[in-house]
Amino acid sequence: MEGLTKINLQLEFLISKGLTFQKLRKLVREVDWTEEFIDLKVEEAWDYFKSKLQKLSEACIPRKEKKFIGRSCRLSWMSKHLTEVIKKKQKAYREWKKGGISKESYLIEVRTCRDKVRQAESQVELDLAKEIKTNSKRFYSHINKKKTKKEEVGPLNTEDAVEVKDNLGMAQYLNKYFASVFNKAKEGVRDNGSMRNGIEDMEVDITIFEVEVKLKQLNGTKSGGSDNLHPRILKELAHEIPSPLARIFNESVNSGVVPYDWRIANIVPIFKKGKKSDPGNYRPVSLTSVVYKVLEKNLKEKVVKDIEVNGKWDKIQHGFTKGRSCQTNLISFFEKVTDSLDKGNAVDLIYLDFSKAFDTMPHGELLVKLDKMGINRKIERWIRNWLKGRRQRVLLKGELSGWREVTSGVPQGLVLGPILFNLSITDLGTKSGSVLIKFADGTKLGGIANLEKDRDILQEDLDDLVNWGNNNRMKFNSEKCKVMHLGINNKNFSYKLGTHQLEVTEEERTLEYWLIIG
Repeated sequence: MEGLTKINLQLEFLISKGLTFQKLRKLVREVDWTEEFIDLKVEEAWDYFKSKLQKLSEACIPRKEKKFIGRSCRLSWMSKHLTEVIKKKQKAYREWKKGGISKESYLIEVRTCRDKVRQAESQVELDLAKEIKTNSKRFYSHINKKKTKKEEVGPLNTEDAVEVKDNLGMAQYLNKYFASVFNKAKEGVRDNGSMRNGIEDMEVDITIFEVEVKLKQLNGTKSGGSDNLHPRILKELAHEIPSPLARIFNESVNSGVVPYDWRIANIVPIFKKGKKSDPGNYRPVSLTSVVYKVLEKNLKEKVVKDIEVNGKWDKIQHGFTKGRSCQTNLISFFEKVTDSLDKGNAVDLIYLDFSKAFDTMPHGELLVKLDKMGINRKIERWIRNWLKGRRQRVLLKGELSGWREVTSGVPQGLVLGPILFNLSITDLGTKSGSVLIKFADGTKLGGIANLEKDRDILQEDLDDLVNWGNNNRMKFNSEKCKVMHLGINNKNFSYKLGTHQLEVTEEERTLEYWLIIG
């Protein structure tokens, strides 16, 4: 990671000085990848490509540390005109000190400069506010830079009430905790091959053009993965490296061989809310190979296409789904609920939330469901092998924990992860007779609640969801699951999530409540 940090700094220096990547492009074009890849297997071809690109990059990036002011250090409101105003104020200060001008003349320049700076800064913030709908990332980036206090990790409290303060100790303990929530492989669940009979599906063909498009879309300011290939370098070489990458991608998917670099991840703990001493209040976000993410984007498109063609897409899922969002989820559910309320019915809504959903999703059960989705069997086999032998370690302020095996779940921060999670819960609630809407790992269940028999129907549907969770080894977080009662004549029936009595949600904090009563 130290080497990666130096590469990042050196890249910033290159960019700040306006230097181009022409030399690197020239060196990469001179490589005969077809000749170099002869007789190389997938893992060997990837290792050669990675090491070759690293060496060429190092040859084009200055190794000597130099003082620079990169783009990230330049104020967003600074302009050429404003720079001249500041220089004029500085010149006036020097002349005043020498007795060349009066103090009043110097103060006039100070006030002029101050007013210009404030005006420029205000204009930038006004433009950011106007463009928030089209460029929200730039707006929140500006807000984060304004924060005086950054979110820190820890200190952490262990199960034995021991406080851990040092970065290495916290990294080790967080990785231990993240691994502790994984589900182990379940005996009796088939995960070693497809049950579908018949001929093998056609070979997957990821074209050079598809790879080039994805490389051009990379964000050059993001962090690289453990392979030390920076996204800025890959983006700049979008015309030079698609051919060897397309060959590696196709051979990997069609053979089912997944290079080791693509199955490991550095975990960055992101604080959510609550006590910072509780490791359960941190979200593990995976930093993986950027090249692997390019492959993921191509595979995602092919998986989605196969599912759409086969008509197996979950119609009540609104999370991580093209053309759907939190807004469509809200509107769809809102229409069904208000229709019942307009007819004079009482309505009960139950809000459900899985506990550590993305981490506990069992691989075996997921693979069984993938087999039924009708996706290309070569892609299915590749996903199966990608899930096997995954490892992770926590990165905290330059300190790295040891490696731990990942036995369940899909990493947060990847491209395929959300799609695989959606597919894993496609059969959730298929027997439900009540209104059911999903948004990623959050589920809303609603129904008429005029009589006790209506309550019993809703409770049966809730029990069915609980049974699904038990069978699929994905538990609901009872503390986050709530019930809301709507309607003038609502009898406020109680419901149970297993043995846990559901609490009534705080209505004033629920967006649906305000929409319904409004």
